[in-house]
Amino acid sequence: MTPFQLALTPLRLVTATTTWHVSSQQHARRNALVASAALIQRRREIEDVEEFLAQQAAPVPWAG
Repeated sequence: MTPFQLALTPLRLVTATTTWHVSSQQHARRNALVASAALIQRRREIEDVEEFLAQQAAPVPWAG
């Protein structure tokens, strides 16, 4: 694109094409943060279930 063609391009389009990489990075970072939070929550739930099941499977002392 020549400077003359750039001058004829709508400002909104020029702004969008010059800042897309920043916007894309911000969206990717937010998506990664949301995914990380979901994985942490899932891991905590799995640990809670494993702890509960371990307590339920604990041998009962015999009172014989």
